[in-house]
Amino acid sequence: MPKAYLSIGTNIGNRQENLENALKALQAESGIIIESVSGVYETDPVGFEDQESFLNIAVTIQTTLDPESLLQKGLAIESELGRVRLIRWGPRLIDIDLLLYDGVTQQTETLELPHPRMTERAFVMIPLQEIAPAIAEPLLQEEVLADQGIHKTDIQLDW
Repeated sequence: MPKAYLSIGTNIGNRQENLENALKALQAESGIIIESVSGVYETDPVGFEDQESFLNIAVTIQTTLDPESLLQKGLAIESELGRVRLIRWGPRLIDIDLLLYDGVTQQTETLELPHPRMTERAFVMIPLQEIAPAIAEPLLQEEVLADQGIHKTDIQLDW
């Protein structure tokens, strides 16, 4: 079964509950098995900086869904959980990004794999390194990530 890596983040409302609800929704999907979940990291916003800090995790899944279907499933879960897209890189109730899919490289109108900005974002790379060091470490650009505010929390997710 193909393996994929997701990044999940939130900075609106009960952030811990938002992450837990996203994990529960993913786990409830036929064709998705959650294999591992990183610790929870609190991170400064990137892009649009005038907003609350985020909680972020990385997730390893096994899936029978193809990359495009997995992307659409993530978007559907975001919508089901109440996400409204108003400002690019703005506040969000939940954000589920497909980072990597079983070594696939592709670029379509709706999906680019690997995720085009993942290596520029500490909130993606640090949690990813925790659950998939062999994949993340060759991609790490420590000089790019160094000045981004990120720290691991002691939050334990219940999903």
